[in-house]
Amino acid sequence: MTATTATAAPAPQKINWLLLLLKARTFVALILVLAYFSFAAPNFLSTANAVLVSKHVAINAFLAIGMTFVIITGGIDLSVGSVVGLCGMVAGWLLLNGIDVGLGWSIQFNTLEVMLIVCLVGIFVGWINGTLITRFNVAPFIATLGMLYVARGSALLSSEGRTFPNLNGTADYGSSSFPEIGAGSFLGIPVMIWMLIIVTIAASYIASRTPLGRHIYAVGGNERGAALSGVRVRRVKMFVYMFSGLMAALVGLIIASQLKASHPATGEFFELNAIAAAVLGGTSMSGGRGRIGGTIVGAFVIGILSDGLIMMGVSSFWQMVIKGLVIIAAVVIDQAQSRLQTRVALSQEAAASR
Repeated sequence: MTATTATAAPAPQKINWLLLLLKARTFVALILVLAYFSFAAPNFLSTANAVLVSKHVAINAFLAIGMTFVIITGGIDLSVGSVVGLCGMVAGWLLLNGIDVGLGWSIQFNTLEVMLIVCLVGIFVGWINGTLITRFNVAPFIATLGMLYVARGSALLSSEGRTFPNLNGTADYGSSSFPEIGAGSFLGIPVMIWMLIIVTIAASYIASRTPLGRHIYAVGGNERGAALSGVRVRRVKMFVYMFSGLMAALVGLIIASQLKASHPATGEFFELNAIAAAVLGGTSMSGGRGRIGGTIVGAFVIGILSDGLIMMGVSSFWQMVIKGLVIIAAVVIDQAQSRLQTRVALSQEAAASR
């Protein structure tokens, strides 16, 4: 008599709806804020307001993209708001004064040259942050907090606290197109939105399609393990802080060209919006996890929330409270998602070992 053993078919895995909901929290938040302000705020869905919101979102998104890379590596950049102000002042100085070389001569710059110099300033500030963190082992929080004060103080010193007005450029120097950076449009779409599209595509490609992107995630997931596997951790960290500085420089240029003026206080608290957008978009504060697409959606949530509250006449004090609560809620939800993912992974391993 032959004994046969019947193999039971594996039970279908149960879909963890809570985990799916946590992963999709950014889209859920976007739908909720859109639905709420569509009814609560007058003219919220008008074309003019949509264009205005998109411009505000773009400013947050540039900074949030750079912040995403930094946070994925396990770091933080608190200096981006001050770098925005500093780079705006550099742009104003170059347009109005140029560079004095003595003997009554000065070097004047066209729009592209101003943009290049300002971007180099932002990258240089990011290089200083990266050097402090990688070479001198200064904690990212302390290094970038110190740079926040240095950059803001430098912006104030550049004009003794005054505004650089009338940044219309000069046709003779080829700088009359400067206001087009923030106020111009191409094919009916603001130039700054085209810039954001290009930056988003480039950042997404770096994050998902290049060895550098894999190294950024590896450093944030396990820095020691990444170093042992041959990843040049210092270079990766230098890149993310320099990239964050570049994003801040672009925002400084955009705001100065929009207002046709630059003020040293520009960019105050911008770092909070950038962190909020990145974390709300699914970037883990503990590092190793985050997506550029999620960050863009997070920037939309923060931008729509800010503009909607303004249209409803909510006090700026309450706006700060609400943004702070959004950041706290995003971090709490991120931690809950991490714990739930760990629990699901352990249960799957236990089921597989039976």
